[in-house]
Amino acid sequence: MAITTPAPRDAGLERELEAHRRELTGYCYRMLGSGFEAEDAVQETMVRAWRNASQLEARAALKSWLYRIATNVCLDMLDTPQRRARPMDLGPSGTADAAIGPEMPDGTWVLPIASAKVLPDEGDPAELAAARETLRLAFVAALQHLPPRQRAVLILREVLHWRAQEVADLLDTSVASVNSALQRARATLEQVDLEADQPAAAELSEEDRRLIDRYLDAFARYDVDELVTLLHDEVKFSMPPYRLWLQGPDQVAAWLLGQGIGCRGSRIVATEANGGVGYATYRPAEPGTYRPFAVVVLEHGGGKVTGIHNFLYRGLFDAFGLPAELRD
Repeated sequence: MAITTPAPRDAGLERELEAHRRELTGYCYRMLGSGFEAEDAVQETMVRAWRNASQLEARAALKSWLYRIATNVCLDMLDTPQRRARPMDLGPSGTADAAIGPEMPDGTWVLPIASAKVLPDEGDPAELAAARETLRLAFVAALQHLPPRQRAVLILREVLHWRAQEVADLLDTSVASVNSALQRARATLEQVDLEADQPAAAELSEEDRRLIDRYLDAFARYDVDELVTLLHDEVKFSMPPYRLWLQGPDQVAAWLLGQGIGCRGSRIVATEANGGVGYATYRPAEPGTYRPFAVVVLEHGGGKVTGIHNFLYRGLFDAFGLPAELRD
């Protein structure tokens, strides 16, 4: 039996494909609302690109070709009536003594993504600020209100600044259809409450850094009295996969000293999530050992913490490149 040798990989093409991975991941994340699904979509995009590399007529067209593939992958994955949301999008806030309720399916929630997977290491400060703004949980959740093709049009036109003709070519439609879809998408987003949780900035200000450092220090010491002084009067506290969410410093304090008391003594590791501040919490296990508990997206604005979103998913620790456990 003859043994066939796989064709050698085109190292140049491989480098060019990988050069687009981060921006494609950002595009797919905004489309899908889940870091896990975004990475799966990009990996499938790369596989399809390799399989069909002979169809690429010119390397100059590589970017638009990859976005066409990625869009088709995302549209296939979005062939379901369910849309991802945040707990505060599904109903009113609860109280710290309420039953936490059952875990909801993973597909219910907008999930975070590590900033390093979707943002360049450096670039124009204004462009970086704009990119961070469109990665906020509130913005990504708002996008989920749009039908998939409208979502693609709005992201390509408003976030990535493609020309209408380029978007029309990618979607195999007319410029008039693209403009119409964009107009409808804008009208829908105007009806969605988009909180200005954190300022759009390429770098944190000194005031922001002091606020975050004080918050993390207070949490690490479990000084709840100090911590609540740093919270906005309407701070939101959520805990996916649970539907329950809280609002206001008093409710957050009551939770931390009540049902959430197991977080006392936790260790924290700083990270960056959704273009902003994040950290991971590790709860005490056996003596000297701390196990993963939550990846937290921390939102801020006006000198106060405005959102504490705790994602209780062990898989996020791997996705964020965080340690599997901590030891003294």
